[in-house]
Amino acid sequence: MVNSEYLDVFLDESQEHLQAINDNLLKLEQAPDDISIVGEVFRSAHTLKGMAATMGFEDLAHLTHNMENVLDLIRNHKLQATSEVLDVVFAAVDDLEAMVTDIAGGGTGSHDVSEVVAQLERIEKGEPTIAATAEAPVKEEKQVTSGEEVLSETYDEFERTVLQQSFEQDYTAYQVKVTLDENAMLKAARVFMVFEVLEQIGEIIKSSPPAEELEEEKFDQDFLVTVITKIEAEEIKKRILKVSEITNVHVQQIDQNKLKLSHVEEEEQASPSAAAEQAAKPEQTSKPAVKEAASSQPKKAASEHNKTIRVNIERLDVLMNLFEELVIDRGRLEQIASDLKNNELNETVERMSRISGDLQEIILNMRMMPVEQVFNRFPRMVRSLSKDLNKKVNLEIIGAETELDRTIIDEIGDPLVHLLRNSIDHGIETPDKRRQLGKPEEGTVRLKAYHSGNNVYIEIEDDGAGIDREKVLNKALTNGVISEEDAEKLTDQQVFGLLFASGFSTAEKITDVSGRGVGLDVVRNTFESLGGVVTVNSELGKGSVFSIQLPLTLSIIDVMLVELQDEKYAIPLSSIVETAIVNKQDVYSAHNQKVIDFRGKVVPLVFLKDIFQVPGEQTDDEFYSLVIVHKGEKVAGLVVDSLIGQHDIVLKSLGNYLKDVFAISGATILGNGQVALIVDSNALIK
Repeated sequence: MVNSEYLDVFLDESQEHLQAINDNLLKLEQAPDDISIVGEVFRSAHTLKGMAATMGFEDLAHLTHNMENVLDLIRNHKLQATSEVLDVVFAAVDDLEAMVTDIAGGGTGSHDVSEVVAQLERIEKGEPTIAATAEAPVKEEKQVTSGEEVLSETYDEFERTVLQQSFEQDYTAYQVKVTLDENAMLKAARVFMVFEVLEQIGEIIKSSPPAEELEEEKFDQDFLVTVITKIEAEEIKKRILKVSEITNVHVQQIDQNKLKLSHVEEEEQASPSAAAEQAAKPEQTSKPAVKEAASSQPKKAASEHNKTIRVNIERLDVLMNLFEELVIDRGRLEQIASDLKNNELNETVERMSRISGDLQEIILNMRMMPVEQVFNRFPRMVRSLSKDLNKKVNLEIIGAETELDRTIIDEIGDPLVHLLRNSIDHGIETPDKRRQLGKPEEGTVRLKAYHSGNNVYIEIEDDGAGIDREKVLNKALTNGVISEEDAEKLTDQQVFGLLFASGFSTAEKITDVSGRGVGLDVVRNTFESLGGVVTVNSELGKGSVFSIQLPLTLSIIDVMLVELQDEKYAIPLSSIVETAIVNKQDVYSAHNQKVIDFRGKVVPLVFLKDIFQVPGEQTDDEFYSLVIVHKGEKVAGLVVDSLIGQHDIVLKSLGNYLKDVFAISGATILGNGQVALIVDSNALIK
């Protein structure tokens, strides 16, 4: 039984150690002779093994022990840290991460690691890894053709009983391995559709990972389902492949005799494995004692400088919700104090406002997390992708310590993956082509984050081929995205913006990485839903820069309050360029659109009273009150009745019933108890 008291600590520390192992292995690949890096990896692996053994996760401890043996050989100069050796160690780390994810989801952490362990043992014995990996597919192919493939799934007593009963009733049991497209955005939806297909033709007995993890998308690209049915294997495969974004389906029949044999073998192996564990314990306990004694002094020094506690994020969310209510009440108090004009009350309210302002800053800082948490996963992805595409790519990360609100951090991972994959696949050329162009063989992708005002900017820059303006325009004309008349007037920025159109792709052939026209439109929509803006700059032959502007936080924001008749609206300050009052005589008409010449630039006017259908009579004022807003390079003037002033407000959702209201992103409660709607200026600028 896992001790739940320590499980959370174990999971947190395991993830930290696995991240440290990943980071240091990437460094080791760049500097294979630096033994200090091997020492760091070894220490993290050793600590992880000790924690896993203490918590009773034997598979995790066993695999880490094998990985540790290989690292020990590298550390003692008995083995070179070649790319082939590190590929196997990375595969072991992937399995360790899968086990920790399983434990976090309430599983036992058991995982079939026989293949990786076998490869690690081959390395220990000095056998070539390339031959070993080449043998594996051949061996597997023989097993499939002869119908003698070893079961890769384990079943408990209840599941075995169900399978045995299904055999008696003339049903056939299959293991179905389904692989999703790497670019699939809604993996859980695809899993649901596959389950629906299988439930129409039979009954699902088990899935790996479990259904809860599949729903939460806690898996890579493939999952395994055990199903009983009377349908043929080929028919199952055809039906599943009809679901979109499925790249491969492997259906394997479960042999009744094999199922019985595997059960007997498990029982026979139970006692020897226990004895082996007992024999291994003295070795495991003696080594950590020496390590701990050697490193006790630095640990003590570190603890003095770094005093932290772990707080469940749900508690911070509750604290934030309570503070949001306090901000609303603070606004109400300020309104009352202003109306009553009582000096003592005014002084008390001002003091409370200052204290609550400081408290607001502290709470918002507590919710801030470095973007490093997202960026850390990219070096491994870039390494794998560059190998798949036969390209040489160096990923430079700058400003990983830049902080963002946790709610934004949670959302930006997948869109950034799309942009990075896009830069490597479309941007960076092959080594041969780069040599011909006089560029270094290794391309560079620079991922940079930095603060500017109340925003965080994330830039993805590459020194690749850049964007071919003519190619993008021709593709847009072919797809009917724009007309030939419009094409002649478009600036470079507007042409590059066409890349974000739905279904648009300049790839000449569809691959696992790109070409389906899925991705960049989703990327833009995701960032815009977070109040962000995506812009593209590119120079043909030199490279491209994708720039994302994001707000620091989504919960408490600065706004400009405006009035339309008796209704109040809030416009986020992050979208505002400036406010202005213009004479009606300075307003012109162009292409059925009211515009003004503002600071030498033609700015279209948007009448919010018409957009939101505000009831009331039109006023005959000589002047328009304007709020000039921007979306990237584009600007527009929002026409309002009057400007009230700047306020801190709490952003509240409109709920599920009103989630698709045009140009409204939420609401807030003002000091006088009135509700003000928050304007989404991005939706108003085409």
